[in-house]
Amino acid sequence: MNELIKKQLQDAQATMEKAISHCESELTKIRAGKASVGMLDGIMVDYYGAPTPLSQVSSITTPDARTLNIQPWEKQLLVPIERAIMEANIGINPQNDGIVIRLIVPPLTEERRKDLVKKVKEEAERGRIAIRNIRKDANEKIKRLKAEAVSDDDIKVGEAEVQKITDACIVKVDKHAEAKEKDIMTI
Repeated sequence: MNELIKKQLQDAQATMEKAISHCESELTKIRAGKASVGMLDGIMVDYYGAPTPLSQVSSITTPDARTLNIQPWEKQLLVPIERAIMEANIGINPQNDGIVIRLIVPPLTEERRKDLVKKVKEEAERGRIAIRNIRKDANEKIKRLKAEAVSDDDIKVGEAEVQKITDACIVKVDKHAEAKEKDIMTI
């Protein structure tokens, strides 16, 4: 296979892996009725005027399946952390006892579980769409290599390889989504 096509295949694979990682991180943020540190990813706290990730200004632990404890490095961060959690609108009210902030994750109702499964399916579909867009871009780049004296046969082989990579990546996204759905529906 032509070296230019191999390079395009490697680029497509790397970009698709990034899309899978992004999809995974988005799925992690969907609450499954169990307390997980990943639920708080993306929450930014005002730390001396600079938005800082919550995980960088505190220690976050899960003492049991339904509780998250947030222990700030500095006591004066209790109120800004509490405010950031409220503004993040994750559906959990923080309880501040002056030392730690506790988040108690309420059990999910059947209706809420079904809503969360819909969110998981939407997120998985976004992941699949991103992968398909990467496939389209890779195929266009491979077709443009014809101008650089790459044979039609090599282009066809390259496109077939892009499709194989795409299929494998979509299967990975589906597996992540399936695992998350199972996690949500497990009481």
